[in-house]
Amino acid sequence: MIDPRHTQRVIGARIDVLGWDDAVARIAAWAGQGVSRVVFICNVHSVVTARQDPAFAAALAQADLATPDGAPVAWMLRRLGHAGQPRINGPDLMWRCCADAAARGTSVYLYGGTEEVLARLQQRLRAAFPGLRIAGAASPPFRTLSAEEDAAAVAAINASGAGVVWVSLGCPKQELWMHAHRGRVQAVMVGVGAAFDYHAGTTPRAPRWMQEAGLEWLHRLASEPRRLWRRYLVTNTLFVLAAVRQLLGR
Repeated sequence: MIDPRHTQRVIGARIDVLGWDDAVARIAAWAGQGVSRVVFICNVHSVVTARQDPAFAAALAQADLATPDGAPVAWMLRRLGHAGQPRINGPDLMWRCCADAAARGTSVYLYGGTEEVLARLQQRLRAAFPGLRIAGAASPPFRTLSAEEDAAAVAAINASGAGVVWVSLGCPKQELWMHAHRGRVQAVMVGVGAAFDYHAGTTPRAPRWMQEAGLEWLHRLASEPRRLWRRYLVTNTLFVLAAVRQLLGR
């Protein structure tokens, strides 16, 4: 039985207060029931985007689970009275859930990434988890799908019998896609951002010490400065200002 949901507002965004075991157990339980569920992995970019984009805010508000990714989000939860709250990030959540799925016999589906990334990812997952059932994988085009293409993609996922769909389309595209497909895709949809690239080995992830120190964002910025500098400069600043206001307001 799944424990009652416990959430806390972080600069307006509803984030779940839970540990790793609970997060994995919730996804496993929903997958076993074959129900349509949406899981957001929320970092600083996510919660700031929710303050600026009404469509994204509505999608986040209706998510069945919103984990605290990003060290600042987990830190805010701890400051708000939830001692020991860990950072529950997409790549590690995907890895733990795949291990659990292999043990339970639950099948998974991979949606997003390039054909090359998907090929490498499947090879890596099968090597790490020999019992894992990968029901299917799809690399959708970057453009908006036509109604017919979208219907075909949904039909393929549902026909595969997958219990969990890992979605790697990038934020906020993957969150809006999952929200739009709530009730249509009969599985647990989890948006994991760059997890496909990390696990496939096509993009290097920050060393463990940087992850544990809350500096994974700095590694990403150093890897892709031209693409990410504005995001981190603007969103981090907005998050800090909003967080200070919330803490002072308490």
